[in-house]
Amino acid sequence: QQEAVTGGCIYISYVLTGFETNNKYEIKNSLGQRVYFAAEENDCCTRNYCGPSRPFAMTIVDNTGREVMKLHRPLRCSACCFPCCLQKLEVQAPPGTVVGYVVQNWHPCLPKFTIQDEREQGVLKISGPCIPCRCCTDVNFEVMSVDESSVVGRISKQWAGSVKEIFTDTDNFGIQFPMDLDIKTKAVLLGACFLIVSSFFFLFL
Repeated sequence: QQEAVTGGCIYISYVLTGFETNNKYEIKNSLGQRVYFAAEENDCCTRNYCGPSRPFAMTIVDNTGREVMKLHRPLRCSACCFPCCLQKLEVQAPPGTVVGYVVQNWHPCLPKFTIQDEREQGVLKISGPCIPCRCCTDVNFEVMSVDESSVVGRISKQWAGSVKEIFTDTDNFGIQFPMDLDIKTKAVLLGACFLIVSSFFFLFL
């Protein structure tokens, strides 16, 4: 497999808000400038009892407060023994216009997903490590061509150092993608990052 192409980058930072509130995130460009703000919409009971399998709607707004994207995640099972109920996320950009889906693929050991277009046709694949929650290193989910022959990007949970990881709730995630990637696919890839964050790193937020 080829190395990931160096192209565009997006960074996502968890915003510390407290136990009783929905998760919120800042989305920054490669220069570290905030370009979007994302907020989960669900209730306290769902958030605290469903944990990483929780359903949610997420609204993404630009710096003027205009809604630019909406993510919808239904309640699904994350266990590999229930392949008919694996994770799925719908991406709307702008809200009301579906541009694609993120669908979990069954695998006995690895977290795997397919990026689909609005017609539910596969355009990219994502494959993560067997144990996503590792210490002292970045955790990388490789973004690959649909036939999985080449790596074209990466979604990463970035290791912030022992002190920050242990004593703070701030987590940082990065998305790398080719500069010429279709804008709709970029939006779905952003949605994939949020699905991965909520599925595998929820306990650390």
